[in-house]
Order: sequence, then structure tokens, then C-alpha cells
Amino acid sequence: MAWTFTTLKSAIQDYLETTETTFVSNLPVIITQAEDRILKSAQLPDFRRNSTGTMTVGTKYLNCPSDFLAPYSLAIDDSGYEFLLFKDVNFIREAYPDASVTGSPKYYGLFSAETFIVAPTPDTAFTAELHYFYKPPSITTSATGTSWLGTNAENTLLYGCLVEAYTFLKGEPDLMQVYAARYEDALSKLKVLGEGYDTTDSYRSGSVR
Repeated sequence: MAWTFTTLKSAIQDYLETTETTFVSNLPVIITQAEDRILKSAQLPDFRRNSTGTMTVGTKYLNCPSDFLAPYSLAIDDSGYEFLLFKDVNFIREAYPDASVTGSPKYYGLFSAETFIVAPTPDTAFTAELHYFYKPPSITTSATGTSWLGTNAENTLLYGCLVEAYTFLKGEPDLMQVYAARYEDALSKLKVLGEGYDTTDSYRSGSVR
């Protein structure tokens, strides 16, 4: 069955046979933790998104979108789109130690969870296009009380929530193993629909769409 926020909360309480006040008040957090665990374990085609922005001359950093999880590719418009190569930050720092050296960027990397670093430092306000894996709205905050995971990955979401909820309750190890095993089984089936989480971007691995 497809879950709504209301029915999912009820199911979690029914499975774990508790309506304890603190536990119930923390259910939105528990569900969000389960969603995050799933999304970081299985990249699904439904969660691909494009975003465009403008680089700042003389600034080697580029902000990630607020719903960003992982990159597929980053390109700049330099009389036609050119894809940047995804590199580790250490490689970029070593190859371009002087940030004052500017030019058309050739490389990019994840500097932090919110920021990309590009090299060399842009000498023009290039238009940048990012193709990325995004974090969809949580079932806990959706205006309709529904979500893609709740509708299309019911078992994965349920057992992910039960693992997080039973951890919160400090439940018995034996039953935790049962929930964890069922979660892993559901997750493996969900992965068939998408790609395993990978830090290599799609341009470098040859799977740009």
C-alpha cells in the first residue's frame, strides 16, 4: 500500500506497539532520518535535476543547490557547453595552488556539502549548468502528505523507519536484526530501479544523458 504521512506514522506505532508521547513527537525526525538513509543508498532516475547559475569572476567557489545530494555533471558555457572533470579537492589545490590564476575552469570538486570548488578560478561570469541528484521533499513536509518513496518504495520506507524508530526506542537486538534484514532486502530491490551511490560524476564515467 502507498503511504501517507498519517498512515505511515500509524503503522510505525502499530508495529512497535507504542504510543509513548516522546516517541510519537519524534516520528517526523525518525521518518526523515529513514528517508535520508534510503536516498543516500540508492540513486534513482526520478531524482535527477538540472540547475543553471552564473559564476563570479575571481571566485573559485560555486554554491550547491539547496536540495543537492550528489553531482552527475557540471558544464560551463564558453561559446558552447564544456563539461568540467570531477576531481578531489586535494588534486585541485595541488594543481592550482594560486587562486589568483584565472581562466576557463576545467575541473570541479566538492569543497563542502554546500559548495563546489572550480579550477582555474573563473575569469569570466560563465553560465554553469549542474546536472545532479537531488533530495525530494519529505513525506513529513509534503503539502499532500505523500512522497515518491511513500508511493513507490513502500516497504523500503516502512522498514527504514522501523530501523530508525527501534534504534530510538533502544529495542531488542534480535528484533532489530529482523527489521534491518527486511530493510536491506527492500533496499536491494529498490536499487534495481536506479544506480548505486557513486562519487564519480556522469560525464567522467560516460553516462551523461
